[in-house]
Amino acid sequence: MWNTIILTPMVNILVGIYNFLLHNFGLAIILFTIIIRLITFPLTAQQLKGQQKMNELNSSKKWQDIQKKYKDDREKLAQEQMALYREMGINPFASCFPLLIQFPIMIGLYQSITLAMASAPIQLLNLSRSIYHFIPAALLIPINPHFLWLNLALPEAQSQILPIALPIIGYSIPIMTIIVVVTTYLQSKLMTPTSTNPNDQSAQMSRSMNLMMPIMMGFITFSIASGLALYFIVSNLLGIAQYAMMGKANWSNMLPKRKTASAK
Repeated sequence: MWNTIILTPMVNILVGIYNFLLHNFGLAIILFTIIIRLITFPLTAQQLKGQQKMNELNSSKKWQDIQKKYKDDREKLAQEQMALYREMGINPFASCFPLLIQFPIMIGLYQSITLAMASAPIQLLNLSRSIYHFIPAALLIPINPHFLWLNLALPEAQSQILPIALPIIGYSIPIMTIIVVVTTYLQSKLMTPTSTNPNDQSAQMSRSMNLMMPIMMGFITFSIASGLALYFIVSNLLGIAQYAMMGKANWSNMLPKRKTASAK
């Protein structure tokens, strides 16, 4: 069922775009990512709307007073929190539900790119069996993985056409990994709302994730096929563009924080 509904259609769309774009798989990944982002844009907008409402709650004076009043009574705090949700018309799952819907789409997108970059005989056989009959698979498979300085089927460090290396040391500069780390960090910072509530645990968790997520994505990108690294970069840049177009990008997070002078 997963292959029929998610994976196989995505692979065929990706291979069809590859055929349309004169067998340039890098451009196919870029256009494919744009299409998926446009399709899932309503879910992204709903998720951001839910996050904004939760931020309004966390910044409200009434909620901060409740937290102080019932800080030692978790049961009463939870009851007051739910009452405040109803009063402000907040669905606590509003920002999570769209993400749950997008998750299988992201997994399918990842798997479809991996499947399309088949190189081993058994992988090529599986790919050919996934292609619809009206797509000229015999003319398209194996996919040409070369794009710019990259072999999209290999990790960037293993690419045989990478011309850039650090002097003396001789190791290739992981350009894609660096860009993934930077764009992941920028996207995380721009989508994190400013919180004025010192007891806001979600804001504290977001700050930790803003540091951990780019490092984790960099580690993953360094060890996987560079075609997937290209997808991560395009997806991050599109995410930043969507937040900016919706007026949700929190540009103040990119400015250095002023230190508050201590009282004498």
